Amino acid sequence: MRYPLHLVDAFTDRAFSGNPAAVMVLDEPLPDHLMQAVAQEMNQAETAFVMPRVGAWDLRWFTPVQEVAFCGHATLAAAHVLAAEMGRTGEISFQTQRVGALKVRVEQPCRYRLDLPRIEPRPVTLRELPFWVSGYRSAFKADEVLCIEVESEKDVRGFEPDFGLIAQYLAGGFCLTAPGHDADCVSRFFWPSGGIPEDQVTGSLHATLVPFWAGRLGRDRLTAVQASRRAGRLDCELAPQRVFLTGSAVTTLRGHIDLPD
Repeated sequence: MRYPLHLVDAFTDRAFSGNPAAVMVLDEPLPDHLMQAVAQEMNQAETAFVMPRVGAWDLRWFTPVQEVAFCGHATLAAAHVLAAEMGRTGEISFQTQRVGALKVRVEQPCRYRLDLPRIEPRPVTLRELPFWVSGYRSAFKADEVLCIEVESEKDVRGFEPDFGLIAQYLAGGFCLTAPGHDADCVSRFFWPSGGIPEDQVTGSLHATLVPFWAGRLGRDRLTAVQASRRAGRLDCELAPQRVFLTGSAVTTLRGHIDLPD
């Protein structure tokens, strides 16, 4: 069978920057193994699968090697396809299996406001790391991701990851974050064991980075940059139970994929 497929660059207003995600809009469920095969074929950080339900859309995300519980940039990409390619307006509601309801509001053409759960940082004490991190200040967890706060943006940008060691010792992934020069905070995120050596812009991680930096800075509105090779920018707002991320998206590919009957 033939299905429409789009490739979207998320958290950017320019093609070939931000974080790319493949998006498939379905009219009936696909078997899990087939969605995983599609994600492996697309070879993006995440492929989003969207299917209509009463009053909302079901949403699932897959990396090239596994399904994930929560993904921000592919949620933005999915909303962009529904809005920019299929004419949806206003607020788009998604129902997910593990993080509940997610909402995306169309702010203006190709710009969106994501409503995500607030996930508090959990401070941890590190005895040692299997690799050197320059400028170490503190450590905390974002779900299963180990986050290291360092002194400067230079420490974040200059870090040279050993993907083998990160995959071996940090199965949930590894984040570096610091105050930014042209934004309130910067970060990088590595998850080689999940099929993503370095993620380009990680919306879900900011569900924890925003509460962390809001506490550091003493305010609930801030800007964030993920300092990857492709980079991306997020406007962030903290609420008592939610985190709001505003960003842009650009469609770079429109096509179809043929799946076995």
